[in-house]
Amino acid sequence: MKSQAANFITISNMSFGGAAIMATLHEYYSYSVLFIFIAALLDRYDGKVARALGQVSDLGKQLDSMSDIISFGVAPALLMYEVVLVDDFGFVGMTMTVLYIICGAMRLARFNITEANGYFTGLPITAAGTILTLTYFASNTFHPAFYLFLFPILALLMISTISLKKV
Repeated sequence: MKSQAANFITISNMSFGGAAIMATLHEYYSYSVLFIFIAALLDRYDGKVARALGQVSDLGKQLDSMSDIISFGVAPALLMYEVVLVDDFGFVGMTMTVLYIICGAMRLARFNITEANGYFTGLPITAAGTILTLTYFASNTFHPAFYLFLFPILALLMISTISLKKV
């Protein structure tokens, strides 16, 4: 059991991401937000648990990235697309949403093939997805066009070469 503790946390993260997607599809947007935030909390600890138990592995790293694309790529993008973009921006909104997901996947792939050095290159998808999800609380305040800028800004930050110190 000890050897799989971190992977169990990662799979739990993925499960909450999947649940967030299903909640969005059924228009339970508040639940979707909650599930994404629970996934973020779990994502915060899977790596820490793996390191504490000496169970860091390539499998765990890959599983974590697959979990992250679901929980912080697809789930937040679909949530905000459904909440603010689908009615007013149709194809353009869909394009911005897909761009965000693609850049998130590229960011994760780049992370998986680089050596750890204490810095992130580009905005981590967890941060991007959390920021995007947080805007749900102000979605009635922001004009829907705001998201036509937010999606590509977050997308570009994820694939940028800015360095951010890991915390």
